[in-house]
Amino acid sequence: MKRNSPDINEIRDIEGRYANFFKVGHNAYEVVVDFYQSYPENEHVRLHTRIITSPIYAKALLETLSQSIQQYEESFGKISDGRIQTDAFLTPPTG
Repeated sequence: MKRNSPDINEIRDIEGRYANFFKVGHNAYEVVVDFYQSYPENEHVRLHTRIITSPIYAKALLETLSQSIQQYEESFGKISDGRIQTDAFLTPPTG
């Protein structure tokens, strides 16, 4: 699958959003990925972005993310497979 680079002017207009909670669903024709921001201190979860795509593009996204994670781990070390616990957000770092 050929991927074109986006126009730099388009990138300037994009709003970045932080996501730390995700939901994924699908049917025979599409895959839906919801991006949320979770606020553990008050147990509030806010949906801010929903991406709907075809299964073939969802698979391309999966492959792209897998490659990116592999490159990240080669540069910075293995990412823990454990889940982030909510109290980690409330405890200040030590050291």
